[in-house]
Amino acid sequence: MARVYATSADYQAYTGETPPEGIDAVLGRASTFLDSRVFRLCGYDADPATGMPTNAVVVAAFTAAVCAQVQWWGETGDELGTAGRYGTVKIGSVALSGPGSSAGGSAASVGGREVADAALEALRSPDLTPDIFVLGLVVS
Repeated sequence: MARVYATSADYQAYTGETPPEGIDAVLGRASTFLDSRVFRLCGYDADPATGMPTNAVVVAAFTAAVCAQVQWWGETGDELGTAGRYGTVKIGSVALSGPGSSAGGSAASVGGREVADAALEALRSPDLTPDIFVLGLVVS
């Protein structure tokens, strides 16, 4: 079963806005997206039965990252990463077409989908000391 790191109450606390209809499903998709693109590559203690982080500071960072991702999707209107997938540039008689970049200019683009900068910022908090969390750790 997919892990969900944020609730509608978390989203409201993070954004200060009333959550939109269907927020629970979007939070679930954002949790799955960040699990596959970021969290699985990090080092942190997790409950062996649920896979959820066990440290409260890490839990709070994951919650903030998910809420930031959902907020960014709402602002860009591009949860699927399709808005900026292709671009066309024309200068005089020269026209170029090809992959573009999604709105928002995030640093972590994957197949047209991007991790929001604010989501990554939540995972770079100085409270996430190396003894409880390592961003980008790959262990075999």
